[in-house]
Amino acid sequence: MEAVLDDLAGNWLLYTAIPVVAALIGYVTKRVAIEMMFRPIEFIGVKGTVLGWQGVVPRHGGRMAATATDLLTKNVLDVVDVFARIDADRLAREIEQPLLRAVDDITREVLGEQHPGLWERLPPMARDLVVKHIQAGTPRLVRQVVDELRDGVADILDVRQMSVQRLTRDKKLLVKLIRETSRPEMAFIARSGIYFGFLLGIVQSIVWAMTKNPIVMPIFGAAIGLFTDWLAIKLIFVPRDPVRLPGGLLLHGMFQRRRAEVARQYGEMIAGELLTVDNVLDTLLHGPRSDRLRTMIRKLVAEAVDEQAENARPLVNATIGPQRLDRIKRSAAQKAIERLPDTLQHAKSYLSRAMNVADLVEQRMIRMTSTEYENLLRPAFRQDEWKLVAVGGLIGFLVGELQVLVMLH
Repeated sequence: MEAVLDDLAGNWLLYTAIPVVAALIGYVTKRVAIEMMFRPIEFIGVKGTVLGWQGVVPRHGGRMAATATDLLTKNVLDVVDVFARIDADRLAREIEQPLLRAVDDITREVLGEQHPGLWERLPPMARDLVVKHIQAGTPRLVRQVVDELRDGVADILDVRQMSVQRLTRDKKLLVKLIRETSRPEMAFIARSGIYFGFLLGIVQSIVWAMTKNPIVMPIFGAAIGLFTDWLAIKLIFVPRDPVRLPGGLLLHGMFQRRRAEVARQYGEMIAGELLTVDNVLDTLLHGPRSDRLRTMIRKLVAEAVDEQAENARPLVNATIGPQRLDRIKRSAAQKAIERLPDTLQHAKSYLSRAMNVADLVEQRMIRMTSTEYENLLRPAFRQDEWKLVAVGGLIGFLVGELQVLVMLH
């Protein structure tokens, strides 16, 4: 024992450095593990082999996007509730001027194409009266479209497909969604490596002084990397619910403690990056269920044309005829669908405020159970967290070997 104490006294600087190096090992292994979760976005290395790496999140982008979207659509976001917030009358007022211009253009184009002779023979004043008569009925048509869309939006808008496609196609967005909501947890993991590593380093220096066994350093280095990675990940999520220990110490998983902050941030990202007005409109018009919306618009436009024609049925039958009237209906509906995106752009600000996706997501997340809430982030770790822990152990082992070389020379 006396020899051990003499060795400690004679080489105090070296032994003091061991806990410091162990703390550095803990921090470096955590930072590497964190970066390996998210970077690189694309595979770097020899394709078709294990010689290379792609971030865990982007590599499993499809699975993680599907998992995140399932949680979003089942527990957080109900598209019916989103569309229920849209006021049809307010929407009609927001797009009144562009809508009137669109109706003016569509009316003149359709009648000019389908019955050019009759349309050209009408005096300008008569043409204007026809256009204004049709324009008068458009606010009601808008209300009908919105009402029917609200009633059947779950069948028309596939939010899950839209979200999975967007997140899978844009890997950077998926990484951003997970990384931004977990940034404090990632920082905690890195910092924990310093604290845990330093404590284990003190034990490491004592064992080295007593044994001088070269295997001690790499074994402890690997243990520091493995244990601190595992413990840090556990402390993020466990315990799910607050546990009060004797003496007033409160234990609560870090991610669980930040629920209010995460809910607000997550809601803002979903509203600003995923369920935007542009993305919703694009999916409605071009998504896998877009034919249902187009069918609905064709039906409503046909009914509106019939209603207009009913006021002058004998004249319409004599001058246009039923076959040409059907072509007018189809042409008017097609042009209305084509003009819809540009027309609704003028109501983009109102629609964003009305849907208020960020607030809806935030409120739903606040009401989640602890397990449901944990699953927002946990899938990013669960399947591949053993790899992150293993990487920490491997790096710790290599640094421990380096320590042995330094200390023996």
